[in-house]
Amino acid sequence: MKIAVLIKQVPDTWGERHIDVDTARTDRSGDLVVDEIDLKALEVALRIKDADKATTVTVVTMGPHSALKGLRDALAMGADDAIHVVDDALAGSDVPQTARALAAAVAPRGFDLIVAGNEATDGRGAAVPAMLAELLELPHATFLRSLEVADATLTGERLTDRGRAEIRVGLPAVVSVTEHIAEARFPGFKGILSAKKKPVESLDAAVLGLAPDEVGESSAWSRVRSVTPRPPRAAGTVVTDDGNGADQLAEFLASRKFI
Repeated sequence: MKIAVLIKQVPDTWGERHIDVDTARTDRSGDLVVDEIDLKALEVALRIKDADKATTVTVVTMGPHSALKGLRDALAMGADDAIHVVDDALAGSDVPQTARALAAAVAPRGFDLIVAGNEATDGRGAAVPAMLAELLELPHATFLRSLEVADATLTGERLTDRGRAEIRVGLPAVVSVTEHIAEARFPGFKGILSAKKKPVESLDAAVLGLAPDEVGESSAWSRVRSVTPRPPRAAGTVVTDDGNGADQLAEFLASRKFI
């Protein structure tokens, strides 16, 4: 089985995040890490590989040259090789363009399963996996909390507003997983050393057959026109209980339409 795992380098979730008011993009000048949900998606693929040694796992990312570190981290965990979609012309691409670039990168390689996190913590779009499946004309199952693969069939479970849904889909397919799926393993010393020797293929827009007017900020289907910094947090309302504290609290909640 050939598995591709989509990963993304994002600002560290433990740090403060900002939108650059000049570019209207996420400020990526601080510490960058592979998104935690993507590491969980990679863990899913590696567990399938652990059970079937013939399985190969390829990590795929679209990002600047700095994203190479994230790919090496994923290779250290146990992935076999990596694909890096990297081109300055792709900067500012929105969700549909990102899906198109990733589809062009994975389509020729005949993956049996493509696994992604349900949403990136720096964008929260939660749409790339479904868009990718549509472009590849593959079935997809999103927001899975568990999954198993056997006999070219994937089964899984997702939570819904009304309970649990059992999912069954034939391979090849695209799936996305939630934070409940698995805990990612830590790379060992041997994995860190071997990651330096594993192949990483770099693909630009021209190689992918993407015309200049199909990618990048200037041709994005959606665009941020303005950015307003978040206002400083205001002081809260203090309720002093002089015997009528409950009345004051009720009036406060009613004024905010909470009750």
